[in-house]
Amino acid sequence: MIAVDTSALVAIAFDEPERDAFITRILAARRCLISAATWGETRIVIRSRCSEQANYYIEELLRSSSFEIVAVNAAVADVAARAHASFGNGSGHPAQLNFADVFSYALAKTRNVPLLFKGNDFSLTDVQSCSVS
Repeated sequence: MIAVDTSALVAIAFDEPERDAFITRILAARRCLISAATWGETRIVIRSRCSEQANYYIEELLRSSSFEIVAVNAAVADVAARAHASFGNGSGHPAQLNFADVFSYALAKTRNVPLLFKGNDFSLTDVQSCSVS
């Protein structure tokens, strides 16, 4: 089981070089978790920058894979708030996680699963990684 961040799904939608590696990781996972907050960000980013075809592809990937959109509960919100204080924008930490990032982080931490992401921001935190880049 893995948690998935917006950055991985955006890399797929934008046909970035890591696209196939991310798809392989997602399809190989028994279950993929995505925070409802992260899923909202993903849909907003893809709709604002991509074609409807790319948006449709991501939504189909979510439906056809073993994805679960996880509601934000109090425990996840608490971990997200602490993550923002430690690693978020304005914290002084080099990770500079944004609002949706802290929900990806919190989901991975509360479920004790690795996080699939693109970039270096999460690598600068204490979250377990299953990233391809």
